[in-house]
Amino acid sequence: MVIFDKSLFFSLSHKSNFIFLATQKLTMQITEVKDTKTRKEFLAVAPIIYKNDPVWVQPLDNDIESIFDPKFNNFHSFGEATRWVLKNDQGELIGRVAAFINKKKAYHYEQPTGGMGFFECIDDEKAAFLLFDTCKKWLFERGMKAMDGPINFGENDAYWGLLIEGFIHPSFGMQYNPPYYQKFFENYGFSQAYQQLTNMLAVKNDLPKRVEKIADWVINKPGYSFEHLSVAKFDKFAADFEEIYNDAWCDFENFVPITKEILLDSFRKMKPIMDEHLIWFAYINGEPVSFIICLPDANQIIKYLGGKMNLWSKLKFVYYKWQGKMDRIRVVVMGTKQAYQNHGLESALFRKLQHYVMPQNHYTAVELSWVGDFNTKMQAVHAALGATKGKVHATYRIIFPD
Repeated sequence: MVIFDKSLFFSLSHKSNFIFLATQKLTMQITEVKDTKTRKEFLAVAPIIYKNDPVWVQPLDNDIESIFDPKFNNFHSFGEATRWVLKNDQGELIGRVAAFINKKKAYHYEQPTGGMGFFECIDDEKAAFLLFDTCKKWLFERGMKAMDGPINFGENDAYWGLLIEGFIHPSFGMQYNPPYYQKFFENYGFSQAYQQLTNMLAVKNDLPKRVEKIADWVINKPGYSFEHLSVAKFDKFAADFEEIYNDAWCDFENFVPITKEILLDSFRKMKPIMDEHLIWFAYINGEPVSFIICLPDANQIIKYLGGKMNLWSKLKFVYYKWQGKMDRIRVVVMGTKQAYQNHGLESALFRKLQHYVMPQNHYTAVELSWVGDFNTKMQAVHAALGATKGKVHATYRIIFPD
């Protein structure tokens, strides 16, 4: 089958699973990841792209691979995913990408919408467009009419959005990319669906006096209680999280309720770096009403591991953790039931967090990530806390032509 797209010429061989792009100057070969060799090549692309970038932190290979493994990612039970690697005519790796369909969310939009992500590419627009075209074709063949990206085949707390401002040290799970990726997405025809705002707090600074006053008043109200996570009682806290989250977020566009299976997947990933005293829940007369989930920034240690988590890497991780290398915190998600919003619970949770963090004199900064530009209530909470702008990511969307 021959496909013409813009000025590019493609010929697809189903037998070989290769797509070839021929131009006057360049020949590129894109290969679907289906075996050990191509899985290793997929992981090898990113270190090539970032070899001269001192800020980038290489994600753990196991974390990336687990996203595409049905044994570790529950999203495969209601979706499908695949990925590709791109080489030049010399056989050198120059790009990669993945495409996926979350069937619980795909049909909540005006057009059935799939996703693409884990995009990496040299600074070559033709190469980038070939990767985008490959995703678009795969999604279109499966009934999709639009594509979001770069996103994750999982929850939106990791590998979600294109970094467009604040090219500083990425915290664990947060997307980092070269600035030139933005021109690829926008020149191809993607438009921003929404922006994701990350703000920063310095731990050494007290909360604004007004916030402290409100928080202390809320903490001492009759019937109000606060608990930090206990791993030994995880089932209880997981149920509380599910109840709060599904109430707090249900009115947001395209909301899909979270399930216990997804929570268990997330807990498994968080457990090696979790600090129980950084995860707090609020209750009113025993009813779970609000939470804050924070994690130490494991990227401060992962940057020394070269993407590997073998025995030696585990020993290094434990050593650096003992040395106190993780001195930043990332607020992964907050939520409050709708009936209890504007009750000062968020301020109270931050106050509880402050009471734990400040006496240790260890953690130095808190990253509040991320809040959508559509979430004005949480933006107002960040502003009240005195947070300053840190990073901006954007989730892009392209609607396929009829």
